[in-house]
Amino acid sequence: MRVAAGIDIETTGLSQEDGHRMVEVGIRLYNFDNGEFIVKFVQRLNPQRPIDPKAQAVHGISFEDVADCMTWEEYAPRFVKIMSKVDVLIAHNGESFDLPFINGELIRVGQPVLFQPLIDTMLKARWATPMGKYPNLGELCFACGVDYDPSKAHGADYDIDVMCQCYFKYKDYFGDVNVVPR
Repeated sequence: MRVAAGIDIETTGLSQEDGHRMVEVGIRLYNFDNGEFIVKFVQRLNPQRPIDPKAQAVHGISFEDVADCMTWEEYAPRFVKIMSKVDVLIAHNGESFDLPFINGELIRVGQPVLFQPLIDTMLKARWATPMGKYPNLGELCFACGVDYDPSKAHGADYDIDVMCQCYFKYKDYFGDVNVVPR
């Protein structure tokens, strides 16, 4: 069985160069061949820095919500162990944001980076919008007939769930990826 990991993160802000960190990491594992859900892992993280008010307005996570959570340094080895079983990654805006951010954080704490092929459901879904622009997650869900609740958006687990529903429902539209099972 080939294993896919839907991944999403929430952060203190957009720029790692400015010291922003992750406050939530979500992973949902699926059978890549048939879309069957296997298990999920969602971890909130203490970023050891303030959360930018603009970021908090998007994801709704305050520093008080994560103050008693483990740090990325503590969680990263578990994350790497989970991801070592994965054959392909699925993320919305993963190529430009999630994957570079995660890999930067892995490097920062001395862990190996993610190397699996990535399917970016934003970059691969221009077909989902009338003018061929890159769809946001709500637009992708609308095009795929997947219920989308904006009040739940920007929670890592929710975003992964609806993104993967879209992906597995219209897998052929997202293009081929060469995934060899481990």
